[in-house]
Amino acid sequence: MKASPQQADASWQDYLKSLSIYALPQHAVSRLTYKLTRIQTPWFKNRFIRWFAEQYRIDWSEALYQNPEDFINFNAFFTRELRDGARPIAGDESTIVSPADGRISQIGNIDQDAVFQAKGHSFSVTALLGGDTTRAQDFQNGRFVTVYLSPRDYHRVHMPLTGTLRETVYVPGRLFSVAPHTTRTVSRLFARNERLVSLFDTNAGPMAMVLVGAINVAAIETVWAGLVTPPHRSEIKVNDLRSQAIKLQRGAEMGRFNMGSTVILLFGKGRMNWTGGLQAEQALRMGQQLGTSNDEHAP
Repeated sequence: MKASPQQADASWQDYLKSLSIYALPQHAVSRLTYKLTRIQTPWFKNRFIRWFAEQYRIDWSEALYQNPEDFINFNAFFTRELRDGARPIAGDESTIVSPADGRISQIGNIDQDAVFQAKGHSFSVTALLGGDTTRAQDFQNGRFVTVYLSPRDYHRVHMPLTGTLRETVYVPGRLFSVAPHTTRTVSRLFARNERLVSLFDTNAGPMAMVLVGAINVAAIETVWAGLVTPPHRSEIKVNDLRSQAIKLQRGAEMGRFNMGSTVILLFGKGRMNWTGGLQAEQALRMGQQLGTSNDEHAP
């Protein structure tokens, strides 16, 4: 597996910005964020929404509701629904599409069990998926993409392919920032942060969608279970969901971040191909083509 040609060495400014994250009470800060973003007092939440929209240059024209007064609290605005047609879904059932708006942090091949994070840093699929080698085996020498969602992005996460949910794994952990400066400096970042792993059967074989928490990411939700975190737990929790026959169509919402974070997709060896020209730092929109499946295994 090779690094993107755009990969740069971490700068001293990157290390300086990342240093404070180690000392912060990450979960306490995130609990405070959770409370602040759910205040319903009109003057507070409206002013907060307007400030944020101006600060991050939010494109109101894409949103279904376009006034601060339309949202019950800041979090409702942050996870706002888009108007019909704002994110067309590319291709057909064999087309793998981006699960979210954001930027490609990294994309490429899995080297045995190793996933490239940034120059000088990688993490293992086994650790990312909760430490079970059997679970990770499906993705050995497969392919991955890491998508970073910044604060200005649309924060609902959608299905890259039609899939039937097999299992979820909640993995407790830290809440380091997942901004580019921390991915360049914090070792094994995505395998250390709190995360939710969702394993699907698709026409490209097994697919893992990993929703990674971060500082100020006060909650992760799924459409089938609602709020997954908080509360933050100290032990791994595995849910076998095969008996529930939960099937989500390509492009359908599967979850959301309440504040920005990262989605990692994993596919097995030889099961799919990435679309040519994709590279680190490239902007993505939900529904944009990322690749095509090679297999015809019905989910």
